[in-house]
Amino acid sequence: MHKSTNLMKRLIFLFLAFPLLSFAETTLPRFFSNGMVLQQSTEVSVWGTDKPGTTVRIMASWSQAGQVKTDQSGRWKLRIVTPKAGGPYKLSVSGSSTQNIDNIMIGEVWFCSGQSNMEMPLKGRVSQPVEGSNELILNSDNKNIRVFSIAKNSSMKPLDNVEGSWISASPESAGNFSAVAYLYGKKLNQMLKVPIGLIVSSWGGSAIESWMDAQSLAAYPDMNNHKSIDEKFPNRTANLLYNAMVNPVAGYGIKGMLWYQGENNVSDGLSYKDYLSAMIRSWRTVWNLGDFPFYFVQIAPFDYKTLESGYLRDAQLRVMKESPNTGMAVTLDLGTCKLIHPPKKKEVADRLAYWALAKTYGIRGLEYSGPVYTGITAIDSNKLTVKFDHADNGIYLSKSNISGFEVAGADKVFYPAKAVVKKGTQLVVWSDQVKSPVALRYGFSNCAEAILYNTAELPASTFRTDSW
Repeated sequence: MHKSTNLMKRLIFLFLAFPLLSFAETTLPRFFSNGMVLQQSTEVSVWGTDKPGTTVRIMASWSQAGQVKTDQSGRWKLRIVTPKAGGPYKLSVSGSSTQNIDNIMIGEVWFCSGQSNMEMPLKGRVSQPVEGSNELILNSDNKNIRVFSIAKNSSMKPLDNVEGSWISASPESAGNFSAVAYLYGKKLNQMLKVPIGLIVSSWGGSAIESWMDAQSLAAYPDMNNHKSIDEKFPNRTANLLYNAMVNPVAGYGIKGMLWYQGENNVSDGLSYKDYLSAMIRSWRTVWNLGDFPFYFVQIAPFDYKTLESGYLRDAQLRVMKESPNTGMAVTLDLGTCKLIHPPKKKEVADRLAYWALAKTYGIRGLEYSGPVYTGITAIDSNKLTVKFDHADNGIYLSKSNISGFEVAGADKVFYPAKAVVKKGTQLVVWSDQVKSPVALRYGFSNCAEAILYNTAELPASTFRTDSW
């Protein structure tokens, strides 16, 4: 009896002491680890935990140092200045214990998120190819492109850490990288000649509300009424992926973000503009880096049956036009009606990179967008003359037997329309069935085919002039 009592006392002591023991060393989230990439020429935050009241010191091999005391909960955060791109460097974090981080590169860092088209690995999925993947994997060896893939997770409360590790590109590893993120990083590395870090946080089939924080969701109570995790579809439940796969990394030094999502919100197409705009604002707020670049991919044509995807594509266009420092890669010509995962991931990545290279990195002379509808300049009889931005060198129609244009009168009934280009830059649209047109739509059907381009061979987005 006496021995059993002593054993019980020891077990109780160990149980009570465990929380203290877990803070008896200096810890960092897993993305602060060997092989990481830090954003160049700025101040980046490094953070972690230790015993409350402990002085934590950081020493960087690029001649930067600093120290901070942990707060009452044992948390600490410190900002350090990074040099121009280069490496490898080392970082030492010392408090109750010492953590050494090796093989650090300084360069350009991008956070990449979304659903299955962002998650889609370079090697493809079962019976779903990525075009040219074998050759891309073969030529992927590059220690200056590094990817941190966040493991899938969901949580009712904001978490502080994730599972994952920094991995350099190689034929052995690249096949498992997000194809769009990796190919985007490869293009930037080729053009900028600096190391590229990509943090990928994605989950196939996820809804945008699952990536939104609680404060943003407060404006949409119908989206945020869950009281527990849906074990079958946690990726479709509001706030859960933000808590587990965004909140832990929020504040990590980045240059900008990529977003590839929307397929799972086609039924909310009319509201998607508000959702995406709110998410962008909230992520910019928690990162506290100002209006950093946010580039996203427009969903491609696909047979959604009874759902009308044109509304969501139009909503994405409106976000690009109204939210500061955003850009959109149009994919109206890259999808197929039978595949929700278009195989042409390199083209998607290139179009995202055009935005970044021109708008973020200042490469002049590069066209980065297809024609963007700006307005109707004239109505002559039953013909509409339409104006576009990003068409200084003119526009053209790639096919004559397919239009994709529709016009409607005051009765709001749309009819197929004809279109011609005049004087190189003017698009004239009409339908013999509509005598007095008041509204125009382009590329609005689920299986729309792109026919309108500028001379950079970049397609125009789905658009509409009405708000019906």
